[in-house]
Amino acid sequence: MEHPVKNQLGDTIETIELSDDVFSVPMNNAVMHQAVVIYQGNKRQGTHDTKTRAQVSGGGRKPWIQKHTGRARQGSTRSPQWRHGGVVFGPHPRDYRKAIPRKMRRQALKCALSDKIRQSNFICLDSTDELNGKTQSMTTLLYNLGISSSALIVTASAQSEVFRAGHNIPRLWTTPVNLLNANDILNYKTLVMTVEAAKLAEQMWADPIGHRQRRATANIGDTRTSDDSPETQPTPEPTSSQESSTPARRTRRSAAARADETASTTPERRRASTSTQSEQENPPTTARRPRSTAAAESEAQTPPTPRRRRTNTLDLWFFRGALGRRCADRHHDAHGLSADASRRSASL
Repeated sequence: MEHPVKNQLGDTIETIELSDDVFSVPMNNAVMHQAVVIYQGNKRQGTHDTKTRAQVSGGGRKPWIQKHTGRARQGSTRSPQWRHGGVVFGPHPRDYRKAIPRKMRRQALKCALSDKIRQSNFICLDSTDELNGKTQSMTTLLYNLGISSSALIVTASAQSEVFRAGHNIPRLWTTPVNLLNANDILNYKTLVMTVEAAKLAEQMWADPIGHRQRRATANIGDTRTSDDSPETQPTPEPTSSQESSTPARRTRRSAAARADETASTTPERRRASTSTQSEQENPPTTARRPRSTAAAESEAQTPPTPRRRRTNTLDLWFFRGALGRRCADRHHDAHGLSADASRRSASL
């Protein structure tokens, strides 16, 4: 589609060819709504907070007794129904950020641009050379273009002169084309875009050719003649090497044929096959190598290790008693006392 291009004095100097894939897209209200909601949610800080009845100070004492007052029972002065009480379902800090899919973001952006062109609120500017960073230069440009309401100026790259020129003007915003979004386009009535920014937008947001469309485009240019058609070309005969490399086709025998073949075999063959199968299943064990004479003699001379008897609780009790009596006898022998005398002295 063609669109007029204006200079900084407001005169139409030429026309520019804009891509229909970006600037002539039908409106999709569902995609636009989702994109705007996500953009607005990403701007929120989410620092709102309210206090519940557990976070409000005070209220630890029961205001009056439970019964015999004629009033409703109350447990705390910070309950939600009280003045200065806690909030039940108030907001708390949270994150509203959501990720928007790339295709949805591009589709919403193209729908917003196309809607501005359909409403005649799109101005294509040749350049911004006259803007020198002064507010007066921006107001003169807006007057020449006939803009009296809010406007959004889009440039190919970030330009400090354009930003400083429109910084003090209300209802005016400047942004590079790579930071443009659908929410900003809908917030301002008039969209002013330079020629370089429009060309750059077509390169960034135009629909790329998929592999299927690229394959179909390549097949259109590939024309075949009647001589090259597969019907006219002779079929090559297979060579001997190809025949030898081709695997032989397997044939399945029926159960009856296998039974007949088994019945026709002789008993000697059956015995031979049976013996072969038994040898495969139970291979013969190899003879053990005889051990040396010295090793055999040492093994014969070594007495077998006696098996250790398990001790139970009763054995431990007898062992403790015998050990205690033995230690007492040694003590008495060392001091010249007898066991009876020591027992009598202990009883006294």
